[in-house]
Amino acid sequence: MTETEQIEAAKNFSHEWRGRGKEEVDYQIFWITLLRDVFGVEKPEKLFAPQEHIKIGKTFGKIDLYMPKTKVLIEQKSFGIDLNKKYNHAQKLLTPFEQAKLYADNLPNSMRPRWIITCNFSEFQIYDMKTFDNPLIYFMIEKAKNPDFKVDFANFKNEPVVIKLADLPNEYKRLNFLIDPNDENIYPEIKISKSAANIVKKIRDDFEKNYHKENFKNYTDFINKICTRLVFCFYAGDANIFHDNQFFNYLESFADKDRNDALQKLFEILDTPIELRDKSISEQLKNFPYVNGGLFSEKILLPSAEKYLSPINSAILYNAGKNFSWQTINPTIFGAMFESILNPETQRKGGMHFTSVENIHKVIDPLFLDELHEEFKTLKHARRNKIERLKNFQDKLASLKFFDPACGSGNFLTETYISLRRLENKILKELNKNSALNLFGENSIKISINQFYGIEINDYAVAVAQVALWIAENQMLQETEKIIAKNLNPLPLKNYPNIVCANALQIDWSEVCPNPNFIIGNPPFVGRRYQTSAQKQEIAEFFSYKDVDYVACWFKKAAEFLYSKNSSENNYCIAKIQNEIISANQKFNNSNFCEPKIECAFVATNSITQGEQVAAIWENLGVEINFAYRTFQWQSESENMAHVHCVIISFANFARKQKIIFDGEEKIFAENINGYLQNAPNVYIKNRTKTLQKNIPPMFFGNMAADNKNFSLTEDEKNYFLEKYPESKKFIKNLIGGEEFLNGKKRFCFWFKDFSLEEIKKFPEIYRRVEKIREFRLNSTFKKIADRPHEFRDLKNPKKFLAVPQVSSENRKYIPIDFLDENFIPTTQLLIIPDANLFHFGI
Repeated sequence: MTETEQIEAAKNFSHEWRGRGKEEVDYQIFWITLLRDVFGVEKPEKLFAPQEHIKIGKTFGKIDLYMPKTKVLIEQKSFGIDLNKKYNHAQKLLTPFEQAKLYADNLPNSMRPRWIITCNFSEFQIYDMKTFDNPLIYFMIEKAKNPDFKVDFANFKNEPVVIKLADLPNEYKRLNFLIDPNDENIYPEIKISKSAANIVKKIRDDFEKNYHKENFKNYTDFINKICTRLVFCFYAGDANIFHDNQFFNYLESFADKDRNDALQKLFEILDTPIELRDKSISEQLKNFPYVNGGLFSEKILLPSAEKYLSPINSAILYNAGKNFSWQTINPTIFGAMFESILNPETQRKGGMHFTSVENIHKVIDPLFLDELHEEFKTLKHARRNKIERLKNFQDKLASLKFFDPACGSGNFLTETYISLRRLENKILKELNKNSALNLFGENSIKISINQFYGIEINDYAVAVAQVALWIAENQMLQETEKIIAKNLNPLPLKNYPNIVCANALQIDWSEVCPNPNFIIGNPPFVGRRYQTSAQKQEIAEFFSYKDVDYVACWFKKAAEFLYSKNSSENNYCIAKIQNEIISANQKFNNSNFCEPKIECAFVATNSITQGEQVAAIWENLGVEINFAYRTFQWQSESENMAHVHCVIISFANFARKQKIIFDGEEKIFAENINGYLQNAPNVYIKNRTKTLQKNIPPMFFGNMAADNKNFSLTEDEKNYFLEKYPESKKFIKNLIGGEEFLNGKKRFCFWFKDFSLEEIKKFPEIYRRVEKIREFRLNSTFKKIADRPHEFRDLKNPKKFLAVPQVSSENRKYIPIDFLDENFIPTTQLLIIPDANLFHFGI
């Protein structure tokens, strides 16, 4: 079917079913007709599995429709039924979605649905179970429809994508997942931004190949700038900054070999004011506007197109395409996608974990945005001096400065800018209601990207951040035009993002952004295992304790920056002491001590709030934690999504009157928030080797073998030795580590602790293993124990002990522990408590 035919079919279907539909009678024909007439499926009834009764506890339920190929479960209700209300079902009050999810949860894993749809013949409510616990998708879709849409993420409950039957002619593509499991039309912003990033990747790769062929030095900076400029040109063509298809038509007018030179000339023209341009240039070039903003100011050397196929031919003309909708990309999402072009290994080494729109709002909403929205709400209903107060509020917004010292592709800065501009647009909308006032001229918009500052070590990401902010600026300009009913010329660019390419841990932040109001971001997390030698050295400059995560350096540097505004090291120390006094006595407020006020909020790995890191990091920072999100699962728009657990911590050089801990959907109002993110005093638990009380058995690691696996035996090897040397039974015990303990696997070992080498020599094949251990130890760091090759490095074999695995899955409700006896030799993957009793087990 053609697109026109599908639209017409969707109109007919929508008209046919308007205002009618009974669950028991009509639901099958409704869905069969939809699939046949709108999506062109020849035999749609074959897409549905036979109805089955699902056992739920002691009762049975019946799924209305299930599509096994695309894993779609449909719960149908009659016309007029409210899909958001609870109804009696199997003696429980459930919404239609809760009823459907109950069925889904009781299906075999292989049949668990990816999608759940509830429908009442007038609307479809669609739940993506892949992202069920992530409100990001819902937020983005609603934000795209309504710029003023806002979610209280602290109290968020997952919402579906809703498609009205009446809107089906415009929205039918979003139901393509019914027949295509790989379709992404339901999330158009993500699909478009992802496609745009892939186009840029193709451009970057093609240019890189050509630069390599000509042995250019320092070509990466050229490629970054080319990609940035091209993305701006693609967007400008779609957003009517350039004339329709002006950019593509210009390039197509040249032969393949001449296109690089043509692009070079275009870059120069875009950087030249119209009145200063050479009068002899072609009409094509004359018609391009002056862009300015520094975007095209630097001369770039392009590889020769005479020797090699120009990347412009394949990458720009055929991949970027005239028909691709660059105007609809979301600059925040696009930034993450764009930056994810980096090699995944580079991301790991750099500790890059891209931040979703949802997680950005977890930071900026409680930090400042919620308060600003509340202030606007008050002014909106003001009875006196409303216009003047709104203007003052707009000036206040324009005076704020935001700083991200690990800005990556600018996601935090871009989303913050968009959020503030949408708030400013609300102000303009209120002002516009008084049409008698001539309020709107060229200076009606006061918030600018000049208010946003960042530091980023990767030069490519810096380029991405700059272009993302420019695109965001123009998109917001278009939204403002609709409000004030005036055309606002975006060119020449008047503002420039303040993004610096540097190592944030080595540069003076005040040189980049003096006196910011808010410091935000997602600094890199890198655990000790993955840290480079350079990163370990940087950590050593900030902390005496070496086993802290790399992200902790940003917390330390930010804390120092908060107090460096008081100019001297003495003032910094005094301020810290003042904060410590105030922390101990919460009835005072230290906001008068440390001016100017600066608040900071970072996303971080949850490890900085656990174990030994807490005291090492937080004890001497001298800051007040004002709000925090306890551990939550990471979500990201990146191609290489990070699988980590995060916290968000806001801290400042002053204490808020009301501190808040967000724990899932729970909101805890706290008197004090400590480094463990508890509503408790600032008490730190430090590493100790002895128990707090006498007569309490210690817990310690099991045994390290240091044997190059020669003590270890599989079950087959054990049986072999028992058959060949029946007397060797006295040497063999169960070897148990975390894997064996948790999953019931079997492993064995030789344990010669109470036997001499002479006795072992009676068993030649076994003794050969002992000699291999001696050789291994002599050539390793275990030389000191090479003279006792028949023994493990450690000799812990208590008669009775409590075993606790070092690592256990987060999916377990509790950590499994058990009593074991002397027949088990614990490895270092187990922690053991010798001579433990049921009391210790209970603890």
